[in-house]
Parts: sequence; C-alpha cells; structure tokens
Amino acid sequence: MKFIIEDRVFETLNDMCVAVIIAKGINNQNKINDISIMLKESISNAEKEFENIKVKESEYIKCYRDAFQKLNINPNKFMCSIEALLTRISKKKGMPEINSVVDLVNAVSIKYKLPMGAHDLDSMNNEDFYIRYSVDADTFLPFGETETEKVDNNELVYAVAHDIRTRRWIWRQSEYGKITENSSNIIFPIDAFIGINDDKAIKARDELAELLAKFFNCDIKTGIIDSKNNYIEF
Repeated sequence: MKFIIEDRVFETLNDMCVAVIIAKGINNQNKINDISIMLKESISNAEKEFENIKVKESEYIKCYRDAFQKLNINPNKFMCSIEALLTRISKKKGMPEINSVVDLVNAVSIKYKLPMGAHDLDSMNNEDFYIRYSVDADTFLPFGETETEKVDNNELVYAVAHDIRTRRWIWRQSEYGKITENSSNIIFPIDAFIGINDDKAIKARDELAELLAKFFNCDIKTGIIDSKNNYIEF
C-alpha cells in the first residue's frame, strides 16, 4: 500500500507537505489515564493562549486559510479541522474524550496547532490512500451518518478508491475509516507547508510516534511526502 499526493495538487499548493506516521499492532481497547491528562493539559494551555486572540487571525492558522482560498474553499464557511478545534476550545467548550488513540492525536494536534488526522488502514482493503482531486464517482459518508452524499468535482480530498475519507482537504473526516476501539493499524497524516510550519509538523510527528510506541507498544514507521517525493509505501 502507498499514501500518495497526486502531482496536480502541487500546481496549486506547491509548498504543501504531509508528515506521516504508520502505526501497526495497536490495542486501543483500554482507557489510558496519562493520555486523558495530556489532553486536558493541551486544552487548558490552548484556552489560555487564545483567551484574547481570534483563532482565525493567529499565525498558526493563516497558512491553512490562505490555502483554502487558493483551493476555492471559503475558510469562513468550511474551517480546517485545527481551526475548528481551537475555536471550540477558545470558547471554553472543551472537547469530549473518544478513545485513547483519538485523544492522544487530539492532545498533540492542539499542542502544536496542526491539523492531524487518523485513518484505519484495515478499512482500506489494501487500496492506496490518496490526496487528490475528486471525480464523478466519488461519494462521502459524513461522520455519524448512514447515507452517502455526492462530492463536488475537483474538490481536494483524502480518498481510498471512490470512498472519500476527508472532504475539502482537511475540513471533515468520513465515517469510513474512523478510529474505534477495534482499530489496530492506523495512518496519521499531519498537513503542513515547507518553510512555514514543516519543522513543527516533524516535531509533532516524532512526538506522536514516540507516544504511540510508549502507550501501545506498536510498530512505527514515519516519513514525509512533498512535491519532490510524493508517496510513502507501507
């Protein structure tokens, strides 16, 4: 299997990169108290940092809003995942604990102010995983829903075959491939930009990889993909 960024994506987002973690052999059945503590600390720190700052005007978010505009996605209507998460936290709404893996990813994502996804590899049925532009046959099953919806043509998406795993690039993940207590093999993408926040993405990747190995005793592979090397094999 490969995780691939379609070459055409770089015509619009030439400095885009994705730091990647592939973790195999996870046991996500148990609640891990240390992860709950980490998540609470990340939320508390973010609440303080954004107490008098609008999230959408912060330096962490500007590059993603600019990218959305290049992709003809209205960033006010469709906030990228990390902007939506930090906005919720800045309003003191907190966030629920879901399961240990998801809580850990959220803790690191909030700490570094980076959009970080998590996708179940076993749900991909040995198909390659793409960041690409959508086509007519693509469908999306919104998180928590039971009916699929059509996807706009030429929308930047995460996809496996014709199943869209994240719409509007890093806006909203699908019910397909969501992380549950039964997920054991997972890919974690961290979207960033070379020369802007790629260094932070690598730090976040390495920290998450270390924590996954510590808490779940799983096998880890890391990498980064960009315009010069647009795929990773696993």
